[in-house]
Amino acid sequence: MKETSSIDMTGKVVAITGANAGIGRATAQALAGMGATVLACGRSQAKLEQAAEAIRFSTGNDRVQTFVADLSSMAQVRGLAAAIRESTDRLDVLINNAGVAADRWVETEDGFELIFAVNYLATFVLTTELVPLLKASAPARVLTVSSALHASVKRFDLDDLQGREGFKWDAAYNRAKLAGVLFSAELARRLDGTGVTSNALHPGVIATDFGADGDLHGLNAFMFRAMKWFLPGPDAGARPSVYLASAPELARVTGRYFDKCAEKAPGKLAQDEALARGLWVATEALVG
Repeated sequence: MKETSSIDMTGKVVAITGANAGIGRATAQALAGMGATVLACGRSQAKLEQAAEAIRFSTGNDRVQTFVADLSSMAQVRGLAAAIRESTDRLDVLINNAGVAADRWVETEDGFELIFAVNYLATFVLTTELVPLLKASAPARVLTVSSALHASVKRFDLDDLQGREGFKWDAAYNRAKLAGVLFSAELARRLDGTGVTSNALHPGVIATDFGADGDLHGLNAFMFRAMKWFLPGPDAGARPSVYLASAPELARVTGRYFDKCAEKAPGKLAQDEALARGLWVATEALVG
């Protein structure tokens, strides 16, 4: 476990998606407690405002701003990026934390599969839209919250990124998390020399309200609720993001994957540079 609470983040601006609950909220809480200005992003205005007010009260840090956006909509993702750019002249850390799971095919307003859209496409669009601001703020950091499940993917078809053929929600989730690791590594290569780093992380298996918004049903929903009794809470899941966002020794570390707070080699496909480049090109074609 890495100790970060003594690090002073005063003057740093950190944007966090999915900050209204779970790991995202715990990450926002920790970084606000370290003095950072926190741009808390979420899809529910009521939950987001409630979380932000609680963070302000508990930390004594009033520099917690809220930004509402549904990350399943690429228009709203771009709107979120624009709102962030308008609200600040610097961005020191971007934490792509938000995620979703749905145990059936759900199509977004853009015609994308929901898991793929929220867990990966939103990360791609938001990050690339904010790259100029990150560069202007360098040294800056981009963190992409993934999952160890990315390593379970044995085949990644660039011609069927959304897995329409024989769709299975758990496989879709694992593919989206692999896409996030590939994106993080390719982003690091593309930002080499700019002072902006990019790393991906697995937060651990954590008890959160993941899948509790009606996205999971029946046995799937029951299993996630039951697992919460045996797992560490969001504070534990936030530690890797807080560490990667703040640790001075990681200021120049880029293109890496962390399992909790320890650097680790990602899954085999995640190390394929040609696949990462191909995914970037294919994603640009999808999102325009």
